[in-house]
Amino acid sequence: MEKLNTNNQNADINLVIEQVQAGDKQAYTHIIRRYQQQIFLYCYYLLKNREEAEDAAQEIFIRGLEHIHHFVPTVSFSAWLYKIAQNHCTDLLKRNARTFKSFIQYKLNLKQQPIHEYTNLIHELLDQLSLKDRQILLLRSLEDYNYEEIATIMGLKSSTIRKRYERLRKKLINYNEKGGKQIEHSFKPGR
Repeated sequence: MEKLNTNNQNADINLVIEQVQAGDKQAYTHIIRRYQQQIFLYCYYLLKNREEAEDAAQEIFIRGLEHIHHFVPTVSFSAWLYKIAQNHCTDLLKRNARTFKSFIQYKLNLKQQPIHEYTNLIHELLDQLSLKDRQILLLRSLEDYNYEEIATIMGLKSSTIRKRYERLRKKLINYNEKGGKQIEHSFKPGR
């Protein structure tokens, strides 16, 4: 997943945002197409359920549309959208309270889906982490956000994000050394 890095892509998204803010709701479909897969994956790795992630992603885009008039380009649009995703997924997880029922459903879903060789390892690693640590890991490693962008999304200081990420990285590398599978290559060192 590649972030919007070039000025041209940022300008295109900013144009679409302006169109939507001016009342052209149809232009929002460009935003959905651009971010749909990334937001779904973020939700999936937090919620651990394909159907819940699909529903959450849909709700996030609806909320994004409803609140797009509040967006100001002091942060990237993707960071703003991820902030909505983070808040929504956190609310869902609190509501579900990670009950035994959702754990059983999660295991049943895994059996129904084709399993990639790293899927079990990813879920095993993510299960060891707190919600905030999972969010930091996903935003940093999967979405390649820098510490400042993650801090904006999560409402924390960038130094706090950096420290938590380094502790998280060490924790997962220690897991690797204590018998886990090879995982070190998938973690980006601090920038």
